[in-house]
Amino acid sequence: MKKKQLSRRQLWRIQKMQDAYAERAAKKEARAEIPLSSSPNTTQLGAEQKGIVISNFGQQLDIEALEGDNQGSIFRCFQRSNIDSLVAGDYVIFQAGDPVGVVIAALPRENFLERPAGMGELRPVAANIDQLAIVIAPVPEPFANLIDRYLVAAEHYRIHPLLLLNKSDLINDDNRAALDDLLAIYERIGYPVLRVSSKSGDGLAGLKAMLDDKTSVFVGQSGVGKSALINALLPDANTAEGQLSEAGDKGRHTTTSARLFHFPDGGDLIDSPGIREFHLEHLDRETLENGFIEFREYLGRCKFRDCRHDKEPGCSLKAAVASNEISEARMASFRLIGQTLEN
Repeated sequence: MKKKQLSRRQLWRIQKMQDAYAERAAKKEARAEIPLSSSPNTTQLGAEQKGIVISNFGQQLDIEALEGDNQGSIFRCFQRSNIDSLVAGDYVIFQAGDPVGVVIAALPRENFLERPAGMGELRPVAANIDQLAIVIAPVPEPFANLIDRYLVAAEHYRIHPLLLLNKSDLINDDNRAALDDLLAIYERIGYPVLRVSSKSGDGLAGLKAMLDDKTSVFVGQSGVGKSALINALLPDANTAEGQLSEAGDKGRHTTTSARLFHFPDGGDLIDSPGIREFHLEHLDRETLENGFIEFREYLGRCKFRDCRHDKEPGCSLKAAVASNEISEARMASFRLIGQTLEN
């Protein structure tokens, strides 16, 4: 059915209504800001100072002071409504309050990690990251495609990746060969791989050395033991540890929001909520291609400039797979991710 054309008078009325609504919303927001800034009967705010976000609880944040007499103290704060969503690792300017302070400005990020949150939106996970520790375990069974998605994200956001096999005490004759084959693919192309056990302590000293003086993020499926690793590395952290569900050996979520922890000798660690899927639909094909680091020397050599590295003749990537210079598993993973991209 053809839509009815609105008259100029009707359009004017609609615009007036929208302007009035916007004005009311602005006044409401301004009133909400007053208790955080000037009211003598509510929150008393201190001087502006630099801090770092320790954790985000939705409407409130835990902020650690990085300077002044309160350096090292953590304050619960609201954030101004004109500031984009803040995450663990973000540097901010804030004012401590009694009982609640306020974040008044966000400082520029060096980088950040984000993931789609539905409805085409992206949600940041952590900020100012040096290293992405991708944690897998014998159980739940690791998926190469999920590992590859994390690696593409690490390359895109320029974060150094580390592949971490936890629960090495659960390796046995039934899973050893498959795990060795999986890890060999990544060792071959130059990614660091470490085998550890939070239960037995094997490999923890080497892991600690790789985490020193860096801000690292633990990511991976629920149930791979990220929180157990943090508790082993930082006994005072007391993070909740989940159990595997009986249905399908899938992990239960124990971390509900990312949280930043400090190592006594230097370096920070951010624990993130367990992620069973990590989508990359927001990336373009060129970014995906470059996210597979062993592809880079072959890109631009295909017969066709718009080669999708599937059925086209003269594809340099397919030739590299045929000559065993690129693994078939990684090529299959690339194609699977490519099918999900928007363009």
